[in-house]
Amino acid sequence: MAIAASTTATDPRSFKSFAQFYPFYLSEHSNRTCRRLHFAGSTLTLVFLVLLFITGHAGYLAAAVLSGYGFAWVGHFAFEKNRPASFKRPLYSFMGDWVMYRDIWRGKVSL
Repeated sequence: MAIAASTTATDPRSFKSFAQFYPFYLSEHSNRTCRRLHFAGSTLTLVFLVLLFITGHAGYLAAAVLSGYGFAWVGHFAFEKNRPASFKRPLYSFMGDWVMYRDIWRGKVSL
């Protein structure tokens, strides 16, 4: 799937369903480096959650959250030059992160 840059300012709160939101979400991730940082952060999040499950050390939960959001926010502020939609639509943005992650693995979104 080709990802086009958003041409107008859209308020993420205007979407009534995730199905409506996801194309907007993808448009906010048109920069390849941003998508790669999201992918790396999501992968590290999964690794830290597995380590949390195996060891029970709560520090891995903090590492999971920090790696997931940290990598994504660097991608947005430094490369995409936009504000993450998670500031205005946190649940849909969280869902979008994981749907995009799945779609990257499936080859529907380029990395």
